[in-house]
Amino acid sequence: MRDVLDQLLSWWEAGESVAVGTVVATFESAPRPPGAVMLVGPGLEAVGSVSGGCVEGAVYQLGEEVLASGGPVLQRYGVSDESAFAVGLTCGGIIDVFVEKVDRTTFPELGEVAADIRAGRPVAVATVVAHPDPARVGRRLIIRPADASDPASGAASGGGRPAGAGLGSDRADDAVLDDARGLLANGRSETLEYGPDGQRRGEGMRVFVSSFAPVPRMLVFGAIDFAAAVARLGSFLGYRVTVCDARGVFATASRFPFADEVIVDWPHRYLAAEAGAGRIDDRTVICVLTHDPKFDVPLLEVALRLPQVAYIGAMGSRRTHDDRLKRLREAGLTEDELSRLASPIGLDLGARTPEETAVSIAAEIIALRWGGAGHRLSAQAGPIHH
Repeated sequence: MRDVLDQLLSWWEAGESVAVGTVVATFESAPRPPGAVMLVGPGLEAVGSVSGGCVEGAVYQLGEEVLASGGPVLQRYGVSDESAFAVGLTCGGIIDVFVEKVDRTTFPELGEVAADIRAGRPVAVATVVAHPDPARVGRRLIIRPADASDPASGAASGGGRPAGAGLGSDRADDAVLDDARGLLANGRSETLEYGPDGQRRGEGMRVFVSSFAPVPRMLVFGAIDFAAAVARLGSFLGYRVTVCDARGVFATASRFPFADEVIVDWPHRYLAAEAGAGRIDDRTVICVLTHDPKFDVPLLEVALRLPQVAYIGAMGSRRTHDDRLKRLREAGLTEDELSRLASPIGLDLGARTPEETAVSIAAEIIALRWGGAGHRLSAQAGPIHH
């Protein structure tokens, strides 16, 4: 929605009604991802794209109908349709498009959502796109990070319902809010499926979560075999992964195929530059795997003084850890700053191989993100999700 937000907001502020078609699911070789949007304006203007041209005409026509009727529609387009050659995706893909009428009555929170997007604050919109009860289709929750200012507990409603009506029940709100915050933390948009009242097992209610947040970063320092395994798992978890090492002979793209970028630079210099450019935030995780003081100590001096970082972990034995702490104290770091360091890195899983160690590191990152203790669930009682 980012690419059409200005036009959508201008019509919304003017009190006009707009048909908004959003890609909520893709299959096979669909050309545009979930979250792609096309508008049909109050003067029947077409803005944006849901397929790069393949089904724009059909979505435009559906948008006209929705503007006239006011009722939202979920429509599938693709080679599985009888009309594949007329309105299908010639590339062979399939997309689900949800078309709804948006104005000040149906989406009163749009102004606040737009303000968050423009300010770079993470926000997600969860919309019911399918439900056995047609009256619940189009209902919304506005989701922000759990520690954000959220006087309405993350809930807002669509379809002209009173503020706080949410998705139709507390159970549905709780289930979607919990899952959507996980998607928001990773900057992912996708459709979730539940039972009609938000049951974890079941089907009938489909909710599209449109996340507006950059993908979180994982910075892996040290071009070693453990780093390759951590980069692979970091990519799997949804991070944008950077591997950095001052030794160009080791820091190569071929050795780290799962990294989004491989940087040859002194680690502390690279991290300081990224922080100075505003590319480090409170979702960034930093994994220091070199266990070499000439790299580790200058790097950790920078990392531990950053105001907002989700995680800083450093690899090494307990002897290496003690020596590292001594050097960092000599460099002037305070005990509060040192308390931010996870070292030795990872949870105690008994890991031996690079892959097992990567799982250990990822487990610690996940536990810290969501407040988990790292204990066996079978040995505990109470809620699974924190």
